[in-house]
Amino acid sequence: MSDGVGFGLYVHWPFCQAKCPYCDFNSHVSASVDQERWRKALVTEIRRIGAETSGRVLDTIFFGGGTPSLMHPETVASVIEEARTIWLASNDMEITLEANPTSVEASRFRGYADAGVNRVSIGVQSLRDNDLRALGRLHSADEARRAVGTARESFPRVSFDLIYARQNQSLHDWEAELTEALAMAPDHLSLYQLTIENGTAFGERFARGRLPGLPDEDLGADLYELTQELTQAAGLPAYEISNHARPGHESRHNLIYWRSGDWVGIGPGAHGRLTLGNSRVATEAYQAPGRWLTAVEIYGSGESLRDPLAASEILEERLIMGLRLGEGISVSVIDEKISSNIKELIGQQLLDIDGDIVRTTELGRPLLNSVLQRLLA
Repeated sequence: MSDGVGFGLYVHWPFCQAKCPYCDFNSHVSASVDQERWRKALVTEIRRIGAETSGRVLDTIFFGGGTPSLMHPETVASVIEEARTIWLASNDMEITLEANPTSVEASRFRGYADAGVNRVSIGVQSLRDNDLRALGRLHSADEARRAVGTARESFPRVSFDLIYARQNQSLHDWEAELTEALAMAPDHLSLYQLTIENGTAFGERFARGRLPGLPDEDLGADLYELTQELTQAAGLPAYEISNHARPGHESRHNLIYWRSGDWVGIGPGAHGRLTLGNSRVATEAYQAPGRWLTAVEIYGSGESLRDPLAASEILEERLIMGLRLGEGISVSVIDEKISSNIKELIGQQLLDIDGDIVRTTELGRPLLNSVLQRLLA
């Protein structure tokens, strides 16, 4: 049965046409993919987990990656059909697919809609051609604009992503670009500051001093504040640190993560959280696509890890995920030690408490990592 927070299925498609230099996700470039083998393996995994979670109401499916818009619509349809067979489907199930806005991928939108996808999340990243090239993207700004328009013709709910705090980006530049994005009337926007991750091409360039023009701390803070002002004024307030939506258009699947609900994770490198009996377990799949596929085909499972979570780990995850949300978290889940840290942070106006709910303040939200470090110290 649904627990009020929701129960979701995450499907990881690990393949991309090219590896973006800022990306640290589990994504791989492959010249060819045997869609039929992958379809069968994903269906096998759904049946395996379904046997452990029978009777649950499935609220969301999310195809992430990688680049799920490289999946054949028939593959997507098979996964959705099997999920609906294995679990009880909620009446208003949200089914999201991440897509790139190249013309080839946008041409598949109608096929995905016919397969059952009712929400698309498009990786626009920038509306400026020079910046798209610097980010290693394969589409143009015009393609991105057209893809958003095409998506609106096929799906009732459309979201797209932008990255800001890019190289040599001024406050004025970002104001003009975000204003243009908001004029495209999205239901949902994911707006991320560019972060330099270890193990990425950008990480290597940065370590060698070959990534000039990144914003300093003050400009980064100004860019964040401007983002909040413009989205709030346009009717897309931040319901999570980096996510903005018109009321009722929040990502229901991602809310399951942030509210510490249960979800099944299948596909290479996918993580899951499941309540089985009286235990909450973390699951993880083999990262390498070939190893995952072989494990499913030979042993009937791509799972590489299943780890029961201790009470302290569950609390830590609830804090880390829940404080990302504007709605905050319930004080009732917090132990006495952390409560004393909360009082200190309230005194510093970084946290606020309202009845049973604790949440970050406007001052504390952009400092969330520091707030969490002090809470969990």
